[in-house]
Amino acid sequence: MRSIPISFVTAVLAVCVSFFPGGSAVAKTAPPDFVELAKKLKPSVVNISTAKVVNPQQRFRRPQQSPFWADPFQDFFERFFEGMPSQPRTQRSLGSGFIISNEGYILTNNHVVANADEIKVRLSDGREFKGQVKGSDEKLDLALIKIDARDHLPVATLGDSDAIEVGEWVLAIGNPFGLAETVTAGIVSAKGRVIGSGPYDDFIQTDASINPGNSGGPLVNARGEVVGINTAIVAGGQGIG
Repeated sequence: MRSIPISFVTAVLAVCVSFFPGGSAVAKTAPPDFVELAKKLKPSVVNISTAKVVNPQQRFRRPQQSPFWADPFQDFFERFFEGMPSQPRTQRSLGSGFIISNEGYILTNNHVVANADEIKVRLSDGREFKGQVKGSDEKLDLALIKIDARDHLPVATLGDSDAIEVGEWVLAIGNPFGLAETVTAGIVSAKGRVIGSGPYDDFIQTDASINPGNSGGPLVNARGEVVGINTAIVAGGQGIG
């Protein structure tokens, strides 16, 4: 259950209302409204921040040899730091996740928490907890972490990713650039995408806006069910949905 958002295309439906002497206004139409759905879903989405100690060589290593992980500044950094003394540094990163159990279990991407020395989870109500990785699968890019919240937690509803259709509305919820509870909307642009990331390539492509920090957050259908996990973006997608 994973998704590959490619880029974001905004469609604006403009409705003109004309008034005529002695006449009535033309009936208004509007695009879908996701207000209530967003209110329902946001509490189950969390912000995940990690820290790990790395040396400069590790710090600027590409996570995967794939256009979906491209960094235009990678070669510059590798040349700039080449030959410099190796000094440990703390690398911090941000990601998202969603609660799947009242006991505090949270699903996210493996690359969000892999090799982290410290994991902090911030809930929608502002509370922060230490997270522990309970299981992970590098090939599927999935990780299960747990927090000890000691109270009832809002839980996301899991749906059937096989049942979604191209053209169906979806929402992406997460923390791009650390901006908590960001909600974007789009459609399912394609199914079964293969990007060369591993043996289980079977991705959902969507035009919902995704940015760094969205990784691990849910892709949700119009019924409020999680049908994918936002995993990667295409660098320089140039408006491809």
